[in-house]
Amino acid sequence: MERISPASPAFRRTNRALFFGGFSCFALLYCVQPLMPLLAHQFALTPAQSSLSLSVSTGALAVSLLLSSIVSDRIGRKGLMITALFLAAIMTLVCALARNYPQLLVARALLGLGLGGMPAVAMAYLSEEIEPESLGLSMGLYISGSAFGGMLGRVVTSTLSDVFSWRVALAAVGMAGLYAAWEFWRSLPASRNFRPAQGGLAGMAAGLRRHLSDDGLPWLFALAFLLMGCFVSAYNFIGFRLLGEPFSLRQGLVGGISFLYLLGIYSSVWAGRLADRLGRRKVLWATMSAMLAGLLLTLADNVAAIVAGMALFTFSFFASHSMASSWVGRRARAPQALASALYLFFYYLGSSVVGWLCGVLWAHGGWPGVVALLAGLLATGLLVALRLRNLAPLEPAKTLRKLEPAQA
Repeated sequence: MERISPASPAFRRTNRALFFGGFSCFALLYCVQPLMPLLAHQFALTPAQSSLSLSVSTGALAVSLLLSSIVSDRIGRKGLMITALFLAAIMTLVCALARNYPQLLVARALLGLGLGGMPAVAMAYLSEEIEPESLGLSMGLYISGSAFGGMLGRVVTSTLSDVFSWRVALAAVGMAGLYAAWEFWRSLPASRNFRPAQGGLAGMAAGLRRHLSDDGLPWLFALAFLLMGCFVSAYNFIGFRLLGEPFSLRQGLVGGISFLYLLGIYSSVWAGRLADRLGRRKVLWATMSAMLAGLLLTLADNVAAIVAGMALFTFSFFASHSMASSWVGRRARAPQALASALYLFFYYLGSSVVGWLCGVLWAHGGWPGVVALLAGLLATGLLVALRLRNLAPLEPAKTLRKLEPAQA
């Protein structure tokens, strides 16, 4: 059937819905990140234990992404996305009522499983329903909503927890999530170009073998694991560092560091333009080197230097992620949607695994211990990036749309 054109009311409704969907998805996922020190105090937890409040969600999301890619190809897009957003919002409200930490972790795990029905499915919906000439605008609005939600979810919970409590903060974010899910449901047009796919698990297994035997894709999946693992872990524990001695900052001020996410919206576009001139290989290596430099700068015992280091680290992460994700898009062969899901699987798996390991290191070595592990992982990532510099390019005719660069 005819696709949605930019002159139609359906185009505005679609963009409105996907902005709300992206905003809600990442606000609900990351809203607990600045609350980790408060959860550690409330439930008498170690930093490693409190970091599980995010790690269980991203780990469950990683697994759910692969399953959701199969389900959405069989039953459709819109219903699965609506269910994902409502379930995540409800689970956030359940977290606010949790009587103990195990209950909170169960709710957060269910939140991650539910959200698997949103990120990759939203990209598939846009690709099927929007005219190709306008797809970039629609995808950009979805990306902006995702980045804005990831930032605002952190800032709101940090501020409200400073004034009221972490329970009030989570309840407020959960209610906002319910509203966003309702706006998504009433605004998004029904799918008109969806066709159920065949193959099921057998087709998925064949696609996995094809992608994992490629000369370049496994290295790009490894970069997704390393980049996101380092990025989320740094934000997990920078709060512990700034709340403690010798800085002793207020919770609201520490949460304000999430405004640095705004740099990512710019750096993704900047890196893409630079890559058009210099090539992805050179830009990826340079931005990952800058990411490492920013991380090392946070070792300084000066708040201004730490913020500057996190700014460089954040700017460079989004630029690096943009390069790696778009490279997957240009490299992947059919089934391309599975390549997207695999990249996101390793992306969120890195967040879960590395985030937990950094909690263990924090208990023994504090922030220097965390930085040592992340620096080692980024150095490994630089070696992978150097390996990719020698990767033979594929035919430019067989390409896939870019993955979303600000999905964090």
